[in-house]
Amino acid sequence: MRYRRMARTPRTPWKRENPRKRAGKTSTHLTPAQKSAAKANAKRAGRRYPNLVDNMRMASKAKTPAKKSAAKKRVGRKRAATKSVTKTTAGGSR
Repeated sequence: MRYRRMARTPRTPWKRENPRKRAGKTSTHLTPAQKSAAKANAKRAGRRYPNLVDNMRMASKAKTPAKKSAAKKRVGRKRAATKSVTKTTAGGSR
């Protein structure tokens, strides 16, 4: 079985130009949840603070709005009717 190598860029990320700036777009900031996840990744790797690579990994993750994902889950699902069952104790009385 042959293994394919990933295509590597000749320069490291911190020496490359920002592609969003080249495209004429403004940079987006990480959400507080993404920041905490990047910090957790850095801690696991033994670093006190997240570096550029940690931040880039978090920024590349797909962002899904909560409203759309919740709406998708609800479509086509019907709730089953639930019965109200009362539990009885061993003595037979409640």
